[in-house]
Amino acid sequence: MASSLSGSRQLPDSRYDLSSYWGRVRQCADLADPRTLFTSASQLNNSINLLTNYKHGKIQEMNPELWQAKKIVDSTLHPDTGNPVLLPFRMSCYVFSNLVVTAGMLIPGMKASKSWKGILGWQIANQSLNVAINSANANQSAPLSTETMIKSYFMAVSASCTVALGLTHMVPRISFVTQQTKTILKRLVPFAAVASAGALNVFLMRGEEIRRGIDVFPVISSTEHDGQGKMEISEKSLGKSSKAAFLAVGETATSRVINAIPVMVVPSLLLLRFQKTEWLKKRPSLLMPVNIGLVFLTSTIALPFALAIFPQRQVIRKGSLEEKFSGDGRKDELVAFNRGI
Repeated sequence: MASSLSGSRQLPDSRYDLSSYWGRVRQCADLADPRTLFTSASQLNNSINLLTNYKHGKIQEMNPELWQAKKIVDSTLHPDTGNPVLLPFRMSCYVFSNLVVTAGMLIPGMKASKSWKGILGWQIANQSLNVAINSANANQSAPLSTETMIKSYFMAVSASCTVALGLTHMVPRISFVTQQTKTILKRLVPFAAVASAGALNVFLMRGEEIRRGIDVFPVISSTEHDGQGKMEISEKSLGKSSKAAFLAVGETATSRVINAIPVMVVPSLLLLRFQKTEWLKKRPSLLMPVNIGLVFLTSTIALPFALAIFPQRQVIRKGSLEEKFSGDGRKDELVAFNRGI
């Protein structure tokens, strides 16, 4: 992201008010804008140069061209390393990367006879994609070792497959609910597996951050201007905090579960209703395209709202962290850290 560029002058975090949920939604919509995927190397370099010139004082004020440059850089570069995030794992590609996998996980729920191999295959594919996205977008001040990553991956896969197969086997045996309720519960099995394993995946893949801590930075100034909160944050770390890391990872895991709710639940329930219509009964070949379309539409709408639940740059008081940060008696001073995505 732009914060990793050289220069002593700080760029504004956003053109929107990030202290409000709606402002963060608009910011996340920019971050997830798929049009940035078509940015060429020359356009990226030009955007970096424009922002670098601003940070060095060669450009005095933000203008539409600079805001567009910041949007490109923020959606392409990792905020800690300054290197481009591999394209399939960027938030701007998240909907497309998850489209086939998500639709695939919903296929078993549409069939009268389910294949355990199909359930396992799609759960493994989903967790593999989650691992790649989590790793590519995690806070890089506490990188994972290859051994830890492999262990975390197999634990997450085991959890998702266990939940998916267990619930698939258990739901038909429930005797105290109607057949209609059983059908709905079957459609929700993929969500239960994705939500539980997705949260576990985040904690496993980013567990090293909690053990070693992540960098926290002092907030130099905090002002209110034109109804928007403005903060200047130092680029010099105060040290690593495990409490900040736990908060960052916990919020990320929660946002993943929140994102999974509409994506895994809404298309399944809508498709269940559409399957009862004469239009779709006469056109069974359209079942899969309709399923994919519902997943795509829901994912596109839901992603910015889920990402915006928590600020990416989290600000808390020193007193909420370890004693070493507030030992000077300034517990009310603010510090900031990168939550990751």
